[in-house]
This record gives sequence, C-alpha cells and structure tokens, in this order.
Amino acid sequence: MPAAPVRYSPDVEKIAVDEGKTIESLNETFDKILDRIAKDSGHAVRSVHAKAHGILEGTLRIDAGLPPELAQGLFSTPGEHKVYMRMSTNAGDILPDAVSLPRGLAIKVLDVAGERLPDAEGTTQDFVMVNGKVFQAPNAEKFLGSLKLLAKTTDRIEGVKVAASSVLRGVNKALTAIGIESPTLGSLGGAPNVDPLGETYYSVTPFRYGDHIA
Repeated sequence: MPAAPVRYSPDVEKIAVDEGKTIESLNETFDKILDRIAKDSGHAVRSVHAKAHGILEGTLRIDAGLPPELAQGLFSTPGEHKVYMRMSTNAGDILPDAVSLPRGLAIKVLDVAGERLPDAEGTTQDFVMVNGKVFQAPNAEKFLGSLKLLAKTTDRIEGVKVAASSVLRGVNKALTAIGIESPTLGSLGGAPNVDPLGETYYSVTPFRYGDHIA
C-alpha cells in the first residue's frame, strides 16, 4: 500500500551549518570537470550527464478529478502539454557505452502557466530523474565526496575506464547478491549496463510541490 502524502512544513528540512560552504565546493568541482572536458575535447559540454542517448517528443496528459494532494502546480489544471525528453548517462565526459553508469531522464514540459520564481523566464517546467530509487548520497557533503571521486576520473583514458567498469560491475553484482547496494560504485562505472529505454526512472530526492512533498 502506498505511503500517505506528506504535507510540507518548514521543519521537514534540516539545513546543515556548513551547507553553504559545501555548495560552493560542489560548484568548484563542477567547474573543474567542465574545464577538463573543454580542454580535452575542444568544446564545452555539461559537467554531468554530458552524453545524450536520444531526444524524445511526447505529450503529457493531466487528468481531471485528481485528489487534492496530486492536483498541485502544473497538475492542478487538466489538459495536455507537449514535452521533450532527453535520455543520458551521468558522466561529465562522453564515454563508450561499455562504461556502465547510471542513466538519466530529463523532461521539459512546454506552455506551463503560473507564477515564476524571481528573475525566472519562459513558460517551461523541467523534471529530472535517474534510474535509481534513491540518490547516491544522503546529504550534500556526502555527494561532494562522490563528485570529487568522479572528477578525478574525468581525465583518465577511455581504455582504463572500460576495463575498470567491467571490474566494478562484477564487484557491484556480487555485493547486490548479498543484499548490499553501493550507489557510489554505480556512479564510478559499476552500474548494470542497461538499455536507457528499458529502465524505470525516479525523481529520487524529495521536492516541495504545492502544499505537499513529491
């Protein structure tokens, strides 16, 4: 049975004392990945999810009569919206498919009416998801540690990464068989090598959406 909807209140968010400093370090690490890839490839790409496997076009249909906890924001008005979806792999460098990494799915919804954040432009709304039920880190500080590991592998030659991915897949499969899951190993090349179109994607982290947490 699904869990009951969780109503938002300010006390559900716990902000660490040094979270601002951690976010600065995250931005610096993203910049290092961007600089390295630009120097190696001769052009700029994203710092993560640089490799796109395809762009899909579709329609998002919002049904009438949704329960109040679901009829929030975009989903409060029945109708249809054109969407574009980008399927990707999470590394900042564009690697062979033999390097198995978590997959991502970004959905851009067009013609979304409603109030925007200060300085926001346009009428689109984005949803970003990955093919894992939980995020690879429980907080920003742990994520920074994982990102730094990923940044250190950005300038490694492809052959090394292909070989390392094969080894890490085996290790991760063995751990999973005894009930241990390692998102960190997955993010470094040990994820199952799957077809992006055959995956299920999750929003992974909780977000405030209207009066509830989605």
